[in-house]
Amino acid sequence: MPALLVLWDVDYTLLDAGGVGMQLYRIAFAEMFGGEPPVPGSMAGRTDRGIALEVLTLAGVPEPRREVARFEAVMAAHAPELAPLVRRRGRALPGAAEALAAVAASGAGAGHNPGADGQPPRPVVQSLLTGNIRPLAEVKLAALGLTSHLDLDVGAYGDAHETRSELVGPARQRAVAAYGADFGGEATVLVGDTPLDMDAALVTGARAVGVATGHFTMAELAGAGAHAVLPDLADAGQVVTAIWGERALARPGRPLLTRPAVPGDG
Repeated sequence: MPALLVLWDVDYTLLDAGGVGMQLYRIAFAEMFGGEPPVPGSMAGRTDRGIALEVLTLAGVPEPRREVARFEAVMAAHAPELAPLVRRRGRALPGAAEALAAVAASGAGAGHNPGADGQPPRPVVQSLLTGNIRPLAEVKLAALGLTSHLDLDVGAYGDAHETRSELVGPARQRAVAAYGADFGGEATVLVGDTPLDMDAALVTGARAVGVATGHFTMAELAGAGAHAVLPDLADAGQVVTAIWGERALARPGRPLLTRPAVPGDG
């Protein structure tokens, strides 16, 4: 029986895609309207739905909400073309692959029973809660070898809503349907690099783990309410402990991680 649902952000948490997301906006905008799209404000932690609405509004597109689904569909159609560009420009962030593997293995021996189908237990379910539309997230992760431990079918993606916190409920519902477990409260863990990731966790009662590998410092993520903050994913043991939190007390050999005292690194 799964014990935790761990939902990872993609950009600047697991990988740096080298700006291919904005390239996809250019491709879709040129196909639909011609020319270059307006440059949106900060994209950090935002969903593609929110960013696309801003781009279409800045471009003066009449009734942008009526066009956004078609714009996302064009993006989705072209996303697979970007795989070579991701491989050329992008990189998995240090420790990302090892952290995913360690989290996948972290519930072993915790007393969970195999499922009714006789398959090995999956005490930790890992998926995505990302601002990317799914085809773009898949292209980025697959090109950089980061899909092995993720169940992408239970994730939530950036075309679902313009507000990131609205993605948590659908991800939980899909996980419940797939695994038959209760992922309410801090049985859901969000891992991300922006204050919007932390907010999405906190307003939905989930556990928030910040990773300072993007544009925000450890102090800023702690100030946004993160339950635990990591400088990066390089220490897989620290990642596992941060994700399990107080549940680490029930897992022999893993110390309890309390909310860290963050140095003034800003």
